[in-house]
Amino acid sequence: MLWDFHFNLPTSIEFGKGKVKNIGKRAKELGGNKALIITDKGLAQTGILDKITQSLDQEGVNYIVYDEISPNPKDVDCESAYQKFKNENIDLLIGLGGGSSMDTAKAIGTLLTHGGELRKRYGVNLLEREIPPLICIPTTSGTGSEVTRGSVITDTVTKQKEAILDLKIAPKLALVDPELTVTLPKSITAATGMDALTHAIEAYTCKVAQPLSDALGLYSIELIAKYLPLAVENGHDLEARKNMLLGSLVAGIAFDNTDLGAVHAMAEPLGGLYDTPHGVANSIFLPHVFEYNIPSNPEKHAMVAIKLGANPEGKTIEETAYEGVVLLKELANKIGIPSFRDLSNVNPEDFPFLAEGAFKHLCTQANSRDLTKEDYLNLFQKTYEEKTTTLIES
Repeated sequence: MLWDFHFNLPTSIEFGKGKVKNIGKRAKELGGNKALIITDKGLAQTGILDKITQSLDQEGVNYIVYDEISPNPKDVDCESAYQKFKNENIDLLIGLGGGSSMDTAKAIGTLLTHGGELRKRYGVNLLEREIPPLICIPTTSGTGSEVTRGSVITDTVTKQKEAILDLKIAPKLALVDPELTVTLPKSITAATGMDALTHAIEAYTCKVAQPLSDALGLYSIELIAKYLPLAVENGHDLEARKNMLLGSLVAGIAFDNTDLGAVHAMAEPLGGLYDTPHGVANSIFLPHVFEYNIPSNPEKHAMVAIKLGANPEGKTIEETAYEGVVLLKELANKIGIPSFRDLSNVNPEDFPFLAEGAFKHLCTQANSRDLTKEDYLNLFQKTYEEKTTTLIES
């Protein structure tokens, strides 16, 4: 654990039922005269978008709705949106939806203030100017993008996911309203919830973990382990939805102040190549990477296992830690996460390419245990050999 550390929380957070109704007032406070709302077509057809536009109308804030977002946002789509809106005098951005919408909002904001191609902005702290003020409104309990300084975009040339990491793209405000998540389908609830759990576990176990993020990570793990199955079982269980949204938010703050690890290093090349939903990819690799990492820090992995529900009585630290592997697999199976082999477009011949991408990924450096390219290849193969699971209904 790092005892010399720096902790950032540049985003103001409003959490609770009905908070989305405040967006008109908050938009004006941020100096917004013309907002660009970035969302997807599904949300654009729901009453959620209406709540936002009505609030903006009441405060006299003009807006344009851009609803061309798709999962795993691509560079060409962000650049197309920039070309469409660059002369519209946009002075406020609103990201409504899951991580794809919020990450796209950050990318469009980057282009609005810097111009050019998006790939020239990939990297850490490379931006020269802040993007227009950004308000993020999550409708899933997964990415934590409403409180992070990262935007993950698929590069259509390299087929890899790339990231812009800079405080200059961090949201100014997160309006976090659990009522917006109650209609989320079971399969998306499961996948995004496991994404948040991965964030919490990797933030807690990675090499650059620090005291504040450790506290947040453990709290998030405990919340998600308890409430994710309940939220999947009954989406209208507002108590479960509230705690899942809180777990996701807390995990986002944790990993934004530390780093992630090999689970993300494997999941992002998979998403870049096959367009696999990010939460599903994380879920698939999490137990296997967790098991691989245990020797690097048995105590921390045992603590994760305890937060997942393991009973340490009469067991060694290592035995408790390895029980965490079983619990992660049981959780994924219970909520209907598919196995690697269940993904119809996966080709084992691509594993060397995926291993190469994982090894080069920035998260590899922070992973709890060092990995070689061969280690990644072995993990891809081992995960693929895992037996299949039964899928839940959407």
